[in-house]
Amino acid sequence: MEIIFTNGDDERFVDLCHKLDEHLNDVVGGEKQRKQYIQYNTLENIHDVVLIIEDGKAVACGGFKEYEPGTAEIKRVFTEKGCRNRGYGKSILNTLEERALNKGYTKLILETGFLLKEAIRMYTSIGFHVIKNYGQYINMPESVCMEKKLFFQL
Repeated sequence: MEIIFTNGDDERFVDLCHKLDEHLNDVVGGEKQRKQYIQYNTLENIHDVVLIIEDGKAVACGGFKEYEPGTAEIKRVFTEKGCRNRGYGKSILNTLEERALNKGYTKLILETGFLLKEAIRMYTSIGFHVIKNYGQYINMPESVCMEKKLFFQL
């Protein structure tokens, strides 16, 4: 396993994001059910991306973009089905957290769906907690928004 940094234009990241969209369609019952969310999942302004490479192939990804000064929003975290339960999601998030800290961010936020129980468990296990829905997700009851305050470890 190799962890690499890239950006939102990387074709490997784009490909994994398409697979994430397919997965989300399966979970929620089709693209029509996710229509209101699609506009918020573009890859624009995602300049910090982490990929996990296994046997020369990108199998997991995640990124962040600035939400507001001091706060980065985690976006497009995904692991291919055959590579799940190996800790890749946690590795991606830990790497993104360190990167965000080094760039001066003091908080991470994210949005996930209430049907994505495994994702919620993973986020909670690494220190995220549920908050009131923020920004575009305020009137979306299917959304679960979370945050984590960032601190340098001594």
